[in-house]
Amino acid sequence: MNKSIQFDAAGRLRHFLTIDGLNRKLLVRIMDVAESFSSVTEQQVKKVPLLRGKTIVNLFFENSTRTRNTFELAAKRLSADVLNVNIANSATSKGESLLDTIRNIEAMHVDMFVVRHEASGAAHFIARHVAPHISVVNAGDGSHSHPTQAMLDMFTIRQCKGDFSKLKVAIVGDILHSRVARSEILALNTLGAAEVRVVAPKTLLPADVSGLGVNVFHDLDQGLSGVDVIVMLRLQKERMSGAFLPSEHEYFTYFGLTGERLAKANPNAIVMHPGPINRGVEIDSRVADGPQSVILQQVGNGIAVRMAVMSMVLGSHGVANVGAAS
Repeated sequence: MNKSIQFDAAGRLRHFLTIDGLNRKLLVRIMDVAESFSSVTEQQVKKVPLLRGKTIVNLFFENSTRTRNTFELAAKRLSADVLNVNIANSATSKGESLLDTIRNIEAMHVDMFVVRHEASGAAHFIARHVAPHISVVNAGDGSHSHPTQAMLDMFTIRQCKGDFSKLKVAIVGDILHSRVARSEILALNTLGAAEVRVVAPKTLLPADVSGLGVNVFHDLDQGLSGVDVIVMLRLQKERMSGAFLPSEHEYFTYFGLTGERLAKANPNAIVMHPGPINRGVEIDSRVADGPQSVILQQVGNGIAVRMAVMSMVLGSHGVANVGAAS
């Protein structure tokens, strides 16, 4: 993927497509701006006028509830006009018809596309072909990238734990099909986490896992030993074309997060999940709803982080010369 496409000629953030190629300064800036928006939800009028007059299109070729809702709320709290286009069942799998869709919506004089697509690279493809005044935010593309989810998780970790340099983080589950895992590994390493672990059966690990900057574990008890943050991932059965696991019951037996297994981590470890949760498959309900869970905090933080990204991309928070990796 061409990472430089995310920046304009002056080095300002034009699109938000991937964590890859972004530096620590920009990731911290996103979290700082999100922090400034966190109090908006406590106001009687939950709006700021930063994007008044802008039109943001939620273009979701793949089903979503949580992500689309938080993007819509974020845009509205920035006072933007929002158009939701749910075309998950449309015949838009070919590049030509995808471009036709983009061109037709561009004719409505919009300012931003928020794109979710089942094909890896779709958001980059759209960003390369949109009109110069339009920005693109990637809301998840295939198994490739989900940068705003990674950033809301980083924001949640920072709220709970502070300094990344002291943290050991375990990402558990379907690493192979997870765009969240790939984005979070990049973000955690960029922010200087002390250790990033992935814990999964061999069938759910990508072939290039050794080059991702992680330590690999196939035993959950060992993988959770002494960690500060646990990120549980759901089994993405919709992306599985073969028999990756004997059964969901057997998966939970070996890789499901229970109270007993949570005790292997540090006593004040937090439990995260990007959702949707498959209770009794990757996580026990008592853990998901327990005192160490910050899953609902993640959902709330999604609004502030997406407000930050959209406002930065559309220029309300100038970020010239802080974005590209050095």
